[in-house]
Amino acid sequence: MNKHFVSLAVAGAFMALGSQAAIAAPDWAKVGKSTIHVFHPGAAPLEWLQGKGEHSGASGLKKGESCAGCHVEDGKLSLDLKRLASKEMEPKGAPKTMTYPVTVQAAFDASNLYVRLTFKAPTGGFDHSDKENEVKATIMFPNDKVPLADQAGCWSACHEDAKGMPKGKDKTKHVNAGVMDLMQWKSSGKSVDGFVADKRNMEGGKAGATAEGAKAGDTYTVTFTRKLAGNAVLAPGKAVPFGIAIHADNAAGRFHHVSFGHTIGLGADGDVKAAKQ
Repeated sequence: MNKHFVSLAVAGAFMALGSQAAIAAPDWAKVGKSTIHVFHPGAAPLEWLQGKGEHSGASGLKKGESCAGCHVEDGKLSLDLKRLASKEMEPKGAPKTMTYPVTVQAAFDASNLYVRLTFKAPTGGFDHSDKENEVKATIMFPNDKVPLADQAGCWSACHEDAKGMPKGKDKTKHVNAGVMDLMQWKSSGKSVDGFVADKRNMEGGKAGATAEGAKAGDTYTVTFTRKLAGNAVLAPGKAVPFGIAIHADNAAGRFHHVSFGHTIGLGADGDVKAAKQ
């Protein structure tokens, strides 16, 4: 075979690989949509959730009930937003918009999970200290060793001794056992593949996470890709817990809007059903 035909064969192989990669990318127009509402949680740490005198749902957590099970009704939040915005719960200053919807889509193939978030990020927040990023969108996946992760979601990593909390010191978000995969998109164009263990690590994750996003008008669309393998191992036929956090209006630290703990079903029932590619 002469060199000309070898070159054509190699080029054809690369074209085929490129075609396969294109086919592997989700066709989002054919993927179902779910709505998850995020809200500003104030300065309420995990310890507050577990305190009987402060949180009436503490006994339910001990019985194995989930936060979403009590506070999400027919897809909508059932919360005392006035209390969350009060000085008791938010001593610094509550945002003008306490809650808003996020459209969530998911798909998976033999190697990866793809998650797409679409939302309108509100203004009117208290904190504007992240000058580089108007918006940050984060998704966290706990493994099965994180206490209360299937009940409280990302709240399992939010403790009263964390920096920025009223009783906080110099700690970051952390979990008492296990690990959470953390993937984040920043509107400055950066993406994070990190994890949360005894501290939050914004690099060194095992999920190979990448993210890209764009803003059209007043709407953000952020697409995450991660391996099924990671600290939290995802598998077809199972529902995996996850949580969402969005920092809007140049917010940093705890001045975000978060979801309760929800599930993505990979070919299984879940709050979000991932389509098989």
